[in-house]
Amino acid sequence: MDPEVLKQAPLFRGLDREATSALAHTMSTIRLSRGAVLFHEGDSGNQLFVVVSGKIKLGRTGSTGRENLLEVLGPGQMFGELSVFDPGPRSTTATAVTATELRCLEHEDLVTWLKDYPQVAQGIMAQLARRLRHANDSVSDLVFSDVPGRVAKALVDLSGRFGEQRPEGTLVHHDLTQEELAQLVGASRETVNKALADFAARGWIRLEPRSVTILDMERVSRRAR
Repeated sequence: MDPEVLKQAPLFRGLDREATSALAHTMSTIRLSRGAVLFHEGDSGNQLFVVVSGKIKLGRTGSTGRENLLEVLGPGQMFGELSVFDPGPRSTTATAVTATELRCLEHEDLVTWLKDYPQVAQGIMAQLARRLRHANDSVSDLVFSDVPGRVAKALVDLSGRFGEQRPEGTLVHHDLTQEELAQLVGASRETVNKALADFAARGWIRLEPRSVTILDMERVSRRAR
């Protein structure tokens, strides 16, 4: 039986228990070790993936060779939906940030489900709309927000998916290196580190290896606006 977290994916929203179970059983399982690449930008593919456990990062490489980290995904999140509707080259590279377990749905199986369960299409369309909105926000942030603002926004976003409430604040296990965090906000590692050090000096956060504790969520959220 698939973990309950699988049912959080947009693919399953609106389906009853029987349909959810049947769809889950058409999906294969993939397990990746930390640092393993699921697919590269430009690879052909027509599969959709749902994260069951662990973290996956989606990135693109620019003309200068610098990687741009577009998103970090965790349990219940879905990716690869563009290639399912329009089979062709992958637009990103997907890499496991931690040991990760995925469920995979083939294009042919999805088409069959779309015919009988329009709710599946609605869930995927909602996912595509969310991804487009995220892309628009990212472009706006690069134009209108300074680096500290983008860092604060990234911390708030990561806390919403990977945060764990502690007495002193929200512990965020992002599992990203300093370079990956810099790629996520579209800035140099030195500039991002300076912003993080400033937040720590103000008492807003506490820095820890591959994680951060947000001590004052209100101030960090305010800086993210």
